[in-house]
Amino acid sequence: MDIQTAGTGSTGNGSTGAGNTGRDGAGSAIAARMDRLAEVAVRVGLNLQRGQELVITAPLDAVPLVRRITEHAYRAGSSLVTAFYTDDESRLARFRHAPDEAFDIASGWLSDGIANAFRGNAARMAISGDDPSLLGAEDPDKVSRASRAASRANRPSLELITTFAINWNIVACATPAWARTVFPGVPEADAVARLWDAIFAASRIDGADPVADWAAHNDALASRGRSLNELDFASLHFQGPGTDLSVGLADGHLWAGGAERAANGIVCNPNIPTEEVFTTPHRLRVDGTVRSTKPLSYQGTLIEEIAVRFEAGRIVDAHAARGEHVLTRVLGTDDGASRLGEVALVPHSSPISQSGVLFQNTLFDENAASHIALGQAYTKCLRDAAGQDPDALAARGANTSLIHIDWMIGSGEVDVDGIARDGARTPLMRGGEWC
Repeated sequence: MDIQTAGTGSTGNGSTGAGNTGRDGAGSAIAARMDRLAEVAVRVGLNLQRGQELVITAPLDAVPLVRRITEHAYRAGSSLVTAFYTDDESRLARFRHAPDEAFDIASGWLSDGIANAFRGNAARMAISGDDPSLLGAEDPDKVSRASRAASRANRPSLELITTFAINWNIVACATPAWARTVFPGVPEADAVARLWDAIFAASRIDGADPVADWAAHNDALASRGRSLNELDFASLHFQGPGTDLSVGLADGHLWAGGAERAANGIVCNPNIPTEEVFTTPHRLRVDGTVRSTKPLSYQGTLIEEIAVRFEAGRIVDAHAARGEHVLTRVLGTDDGASRLGEVALVPHSSPISQSGVLFQNTLFDENAASHIALGQAYTKCLRDAAGQDPDALAARGANTSLIHIDWMIGSGEVDVDGIARDGARTPLMRGGEWC
C-alpha cells in the first residue's frame, strides 16, 4: 500500500496553467472522466461523511482535479475543504539557492497542524502527480537530508495514517511533467492524454457504474484476504530468478486489501487504484535473497535491478545496477529502514501490469506486481493492536521507521508458497498467478 506524507505549500484555490481540463481549459471528454474520478475519490476512496472536514495535498498542476474533488466533497456534506499545494519550481529554488543548513529543516508547525486536523477527525486526500525526475540532478546529500527532515516532521500524521485512525485516500492526476517522464518523446498534450487514459482505466472509472464496480472489486479483494487469514501462515516463500526469500509474518497478523474500516468507523479505500492484498511481516524473521522485477522511482532517481540479502530481518547486502547510491542512503535513514514493514501479493494479470506502462509512481507500479516495503509497518494489520504500546507491537514483529517505500518483487516467473507453523507448504501463486 502506498503512503504519501502531507506535502506542504500554499493553500487555497488559485488557478494553474499546465494540465487544466474541462472548465479549466481542455477537452470535455477528459473533464467528464475527471469528474467521475473525483466522485469515486470522495464516495469510494474517502466515503466522506456529512460534517467532516477534508484536508487535500496536491501538486499545483492538479488544481482542476482538486476543484472537482472539492465540489463533490461539499455535495457529500463536508463542513470545510482545505487544499495545500506543492510547486516544482519552488522546490527546485530551494535546492539551488538555499543555504546548506536549510536542508535539515522542515515546517514542523504545518505538519503539526495537519496532524491536529486528523486528530479532529478530518479526512485526508493526497493527489499524486509530482514530477518523478524533479530532483534527479540535485545534490543527493541535500535531497536525502531534506527528505529525512520532512519524514521527522510528518511523523505525527504518518502514525495516524498507518494506524488507520481516520479515513484517507490517494488518487492520481496526470500532470505535464509526470506525463513527459512516462511517455518520453511524445508531444506533451498527447502524453498527458495518454497518462489520463491509463489513470482512468486503472482507477476503474470507465464502466457504466464506477461505484458499483468498486464495490465488486472490493468484495473480491476482501474474499482473498479472508482466505489468507483463515490459513494463518507463519511465513511466505518467494522463488524466482534471483529470488529465494522467506518472509516471516508478524504474530497475529491480518491480511487486508481494498476497502478498510478506519478507527473512526468509516469504511474507505486508501489507494485508488489497488489490486493488492497485504499484511505485516515480522521485522526479525526475513531471510534470503530477492531481486526487484521493476524499477523503483525514488526522489528523482530510477533505481534498477535491486538485489538484496536479508539475515534475521535486516538487509545485510544491497546492490543495484543503477541508483545504488540512493538505495544505500535509503537503507541508512534509520534503524528500521533496512527491515520490512509490508508484504503484498498482486497477480501478474493485474490490469496495471497488463497495461505495460511503467508509471514511475508507487501508487500504480506497486499494483502491477507483488511487492515488499522497507520501513514503517501497518499496525492495522495486527489483531487487537489498539492500545498496545510501541514495545508490545515491536515484540509482535511490527517495524518502525521514518520511511515506507514499496518495491516490486513479483512477475510471471515468481512463485509464492504459504508456510504453515508445522512447515507444510501451500501453493499460493504459480507464475505470478493465484493458484
